[in-house]
Amino acid sequence: MEPRRVNGKNHWYHETQSTICPVDVLPLVPEAAHVEDRFLLDLTLPEAWLHIHAGWLHPARQLAERLFPDQVAVSRLQTFTAYDRLSTALTVAQVYGVQRLCNHYAARLAPLPGPDSSRESNRRLAQITQYARQLASSPSVINALSRSQLDEVGLTSRDIILINQIIGFVGFQARAIAVLQAALGYPVRWIPGMPQQEEAPAELFTAPPGEWQSDLEDPDLQYADDERQRRIAGWQSLPGLGELAPLLACDPPLFTPLETLIRQLSTDGTDDTFGPQVALLAARTNGSPTCFDAWLPHWQGEEEFASHLREGDQALHHWLQQHPQSRSLVTAVQLLTRSPDRFSAAQLTPLAEYGLSAEQAIDLLTWSGLCGWMNRLKIALGNVRQQT
Repeated sequence: MEPRRVNGKNHWYHETQSTICPVDVLPLVPEAAHVEDRFLLDLTLPEAWLHIHAGWLHPARQLAERLFPDQVAVSRLQTFTAYDRLSTALTVAQVYGVQRLCNHYAARLAPLPGPDSSRESNRRLAQITQYARQLASSPSVINALSRSQLDEVGLTSRDIILINQIIGFVGFQARAIAVLQAALGYPVRWIPGMPQQEEAPAELFTAPPGEWQSDLEDPDLQYADDERQRRIAGWQSLPGLGELAPLLACDPPLFTPLETLIRQLSTDGTDDTFGPQVALLAARTNGSPTCFDAWLPHWQGEEEFASHLREGDQALHHWLQQHPQSRSLVTAVQLLTRSPDRFSAAQLTPLAEYGLSAEQAIDLLTWSGLCGWMNRLKIALGNVRQQT
């Protein structure tokens, strides 16, 4: 029997090989491309929630529009096309399995012309896809070799910064939407067999703290006029993120709303221990020792929590046996970090034991998603130089 052939990108999982479609093929949910809110993707929230969370929803919407505009101008310094951006976003959405994101990015990608079918283009797209999948699912495996492989297929320093911003943003978006859907009582729809993110190796957190340094050798990124210097200075008060500022400041339209987003969510408005505790949990799971060390001085709880967390899940489980009141928060953050498609009201509701309102719990868990974005930027854009 002749094998069945299907043209086009009418599914979530896209191929890296470019083909010419003889007919227009629609994605599974074509209407998902046409949404008024490109961050919430038309998830309907009560008006009271929209007002309460407006402080971080507004910059999140700005970032969605600026990362994925309808038209993208490419240049010698910035070669990422609209197709590159959306195919990367779809790859990350597939990793996390949040259906709303998969539908949206698949629907927007489907009508776009792909790159030519040359060996170079296919290799470039395959490398971008592999990198996006690895950083989204197993961030601790990303290293200097991973960055050099992007450079080998023609990505510029600004492209490398942008691809990491896209991966981080879509991961944050997936977790924010998963939390909001859980708060609304939506049933969990996850694909059977989808693996959870593994905890980062404990070895990353046993070495003495070192200095983080960028791995991008681009003199233009080091140049800073007065305006860029002013923007960079504002980031120095953000724990562990001051070193990233010179790299991220090369894209002002993203830089300002991202700073606003971080400042809005880094203070949860409930208890000074919750924000740092969530940041430590995210950094440990994702494998960012520099983010972990940056937030450690802000942790006002028991020192044993941080030391057990460094050692890994088994030691943390032992600590939780002695502190059962912390189990619901740790469980919620870990599941959301590792597998947002499985997060549901079953993990959100127990947070009321802390005296957290639904709105406060939403902010705190959304903060954990933002921490994951920052963890990935630190992992992907530099290395830790051990102090001697």
